Amino acid sequence: MPMHLSLRLLAAVTATTALAFVTAPSAPAAPTAGRPGLAVGPQYDTTHVYVTPGTMDSFVSSWEATFGGTNTPQVLADVTPTPSLTKSELVLSPVGTLSVFDYQTPVPYPFGAERTGWLVTDLDRGVRKAEADGANTVVAPFADPIGRDAIVQFPGGIYAQLYWHTKAPSYPALASVPENRLYLPSGAIRSFLHSYLGFTGGTVVSDDNHAPGAELGLPGTSYRRIRISSPFGDTSVAVTDGHLPYPFGRESTGYAVSDLAATLAKARAAGATVLWGPYASPRRDSAMVQFPGGYIAEIHDGGSRS
Repeated sequence: MPMHLSLRLLAAVTATTALAFVTAPSAPAAPTAGRPGLAVGPQYDTTHVYVTPGTMDSFVSSWEATFGGTNTPQVLADVTPTPSLTKSELVLSPVGTLSVFDYQTPVPYPFGAERTGWLVTDLDRGVRKAEADGANTVVAPFADPIGRDAIVQFPGGIYAQLYWHTKAPSYPALASVPENRLYLPSGAIRSFLHSYLGFTGGTVVSDDNHAPGAELGLPGTSYRRIRISSPFGDTSVAVTDGHLPYPFGRESTGYAVSDLAATLAKARAAGATVLWGPYASPRRDSAMVQFPGGYIAEIHDGGSRS
């Protein structure tokens, strides 16, 4: 990403560190065998976390104490096509990869609205395919120090960043694939599915019109839950009327763990707050957790029962 404001600050950072850290760049990594040509692998699909200024260290420490993993050194850079400045680092954890931003300047629009960064093998082809499948390009491709980026918007207002690296990254495989969690109104679901499935090469794993509303903090009700699997990872879509209690809809990603109770105990000990749950549904046990810096995550046990 361009570094209009931070060239002097980055001069002290090694080229290797700069190449290792950023979240919105991308690389011409070879596609995994048997997968469509654009996707690389779920460990390269990063959740974008924008923390409250000054809280990056506490967030990363809390996250790694809860889930394990490692992080790259912090760098200070301009990661947008217009002048801005943020601290950033990459967190590689067994349950998912995070790109963490602690902005030192106001965040340029529309950055902060994107939920994820998806590594693609060819950025221009990725943008063309997204547009052909009904998405809009809201940030045209731009260069960064280690590759190129763009932001697309799927019907229903779902933003995703596409990225490509000049030098292919190498991240360890995940212990569990995170779940992109989306909330959409019923009027948008048809066009969203057409566009999203077309671009990701995804398939609908299940479509339940009567999922228990208690999963969303609404006991005694039901909602439509659609689960999708694709080379870009897993997705859970909640089709609702928008009458949601806090914090539902504030989370962008769900994380699967082998022992939910033990994970929640680790999270609390590391300064996180359990906002809801744990709740046992017919499908799985889950909870909503807020980490230092404001990031809210859904955490569930890995033994889905449906």
